[in-house]
Amino acid sequence: MASNQKFRVRVAAGAHKNFKYMQKIILFFTLFLLFLFVLTPSLTLAAWSIGQPLVPQCTGDNGSCTITDFFTMLNNIWSFIVLQIATPLAVIAISIGAILMMISAGNPELMGKGKKIFWAAIIGLVLVFCSYLIINFVLTSLGATGLSG
Repeated sequence: MASNQKFRVRVAAGAHKNFKYMQKIILFFTLFLLFLFVLTPSLTLAAWSIGQPLVPQCTGDNGSCTITDFFTMLNNIWSFIVLQIATPLAVIAISIGAILMMISAGNPELMGKGKKIFWAAIIGLVLVFCSYLIINFVLTSLGATGLSG
């Protein structure tokens, strides 16, 4: 067979609709499984996952709360959001972007959407993990002291 000959493939009349339908089914089940196995355990184990409750016991005189307790609570909430909510959501978004890129089948619109979701999730995850550094830098620039721990 000569190298300049082209192959012609005939596709059934409704095959394109079936392919779109299968893409939606695969995407739905993937999202469902990711939600089931990644996000649900994180939400149900909120207090135990970081080793302490989100709202600590007050340590002041007669059980009153101090400013240290308030900042401990803020630290616990930040840890929970970063480690138990943002990270699984970023994994889900990266997976969705990758799946969209894989099932695009030459569709540049779907490929572009997948790349946009993928990179947005990566940038968001970097910002979430760098949030402590960003907040610490801003507070130190404003003159706050004693921010360690």
